[in-house]
Amino acid sequence: MAAAKALAHGWVEDRRALLSGWHRTIWDFAEPAWREYRSAAWFVERLRAEGFDVEAGSAGMPTAFAAKWSNGPGPTVAGYAEYDAVPGNCQAAATRRGARPGLSEFAPGHTDPHSALGIGALAGILATKHAMSVSGIAGTLKFFGEPAEKVQGSKLVHGLRGYYDGIDAIVSYHPFYMLPLCNTTRWDTHCGAYSSRVYSFICDQSETWAAAASDSPIAASHSAARAPGANVALFTMYSLTKATTESMLAHSGGWSLNEAILTAGQATADNLPAHIAQINYAWRTPEIRMADAVLAVLDRNAELAAAAGHCRLVKRWVSRTRPGVPNKVLAELTYRNLEAVGAPRYGAEAIALAQEIQRGLGLAPMAQPFLAACETLIEPRAAEAKLREQMPAWQTHWTSDDYVEMTWYAPTVRLYVARPVLAVPAGYGGYPAWVANALGGLAPCIDPTVEVAGKTIAGTLLDLLCQPDTLAAARAEFNERARGARFVAPLLPKDFEAPIDYRWPEYATTARGNDWWIPRAADLEASS
Repeated sequence: MAAAKALAHGWVEDRRALLSGWHRTIWDFAEPAWREYRSAAWFVERLRAEGFDVEAGSAGMPTAFAAKWSNGPGPTVAGYAEYDAVPGNCQAAATRRGARPGLSEFAPGHTDPHSALGIGALAGILATKHAMSVSGIAGTLKFFGEPAEKVQGSKLVHGLRGYYDGIDAIVSYHPFYMLPLCNTTRWDTHCGAYSSRVYSFICDQSETWAAAASDSPIAASHSAARAPGANVALFTMYSLTKATTESMLAHSGGWSLNEAILTAGQATADNLPAHIAQINYAWRTPEIRMADAVLAVLDRNAELAAAAGHCRLVKRWVSRTRPGVPNKVLAELTYRNLEAVGAPRYGAEAIALAQEIQRGLGLAPMAQPFLAACETLIEPRAAEAKLREQMPAWQTHWTSDDYVEMTWYAPTVRLYVARPVLAVPAGYGGYPAWVANALGGLAPCIDPTVEVAGKTIAGTLLDLLCQPDTLAAARAEFNERARGARFVAPLLPKDFEAPIDYRWPEYATTARGNDWWIPRAADLEASS
């Protein structure tokens, strides 16, 4: 086993420059949820070149994929890539604030960054394949392309369609910085339930609100007492929900509610009521019963708002996930592999870039500018104990991510490798968001994350392929935690389809060229 892991680790080391280039490609694509066309195509092409059979557009999702490579009968182990970016976070790979060249500052950028998630996971799977081929290790590798994690959209659908059936173990990896879960694996407290729903207000017959005045000079609905319309319904729900948020749940348990207004209506200023308006609510809760309590208030608010606006209401799920299931056998195994690799280390070039950022912000450059936790391992039980210090005793889950759906289909481990974050000087209020985004694009800063992740994932997968007793123990724990009386059925029907048709933010190609759909602020100001 040591020889096979050495082969895998060597594969990653020999391709540091290649992996860095791959990462920068996905980082520069920076495509948002459900619109990761170039990113998904890049992964599909790369995996096919590496000998994988790849189904592009898996489960009816155009930017998803499912890849498979086999070296004979044996266990089936899996990993996945994410590659979606976040609108409004367009940042150049630079030490000063600024959008990537030629783009609006409202365009997307990688925040977590999922670019490092995807390439780190790919490095792990390809390094495993290399070691299997050279060492004659039998088994099957599966690798999934999981779009739209920021709206937790794809893993739910892949699971419902059976893509995770028959897998013996899954490694879920994420670059991380939220203390204390930095360079560790999750132990007991996994991510919780996530719900996301779009409420569409449709005013089909605005002219039936009231009759036109008998003495109107225009015998048409223009002069009638018109229906309030869809915009009124939307903003009635928006304001009503703001007013009732405190009544949804108790102020404990780390739950949250966010909204986004989708641009679905007619972009006109005529004297007609809006026919359609849409708002998306997403909420994170430790438990499903808490998610249901929020849903009840949102649905009631939407129905009242629709009635007030003379609209009909259409409700459609974006995602609805179950809380995650721990697997301590895999958590222990994966952490041992992380221990063997070590935490990321930042060299002189990375330190110089970090210090340049600090100087640009008017701060004295620190000799050790990176957060110490980014270069430090923390044992899973110790991380769990620190995490629990922040929570009420009853709380079983924290934050959200759609890897939780995978935990109901196969034993799954959640691995965290630190992404670069700067230490905060005493008395400083904290770095602006662009700083972390920029560090995710600067190769000397982010490449250590990709390398550590690739080696750790490969070591874990090789252990699982070659240690049947460990795999059996992980399966036994999975059966005890996620089967029988403890099983929670999927929260959406088997035929649920990903809502890819909504007006999600995206790049647009027109006669003017390829640009983000929202103009630059400077362009808006110049024409004011």
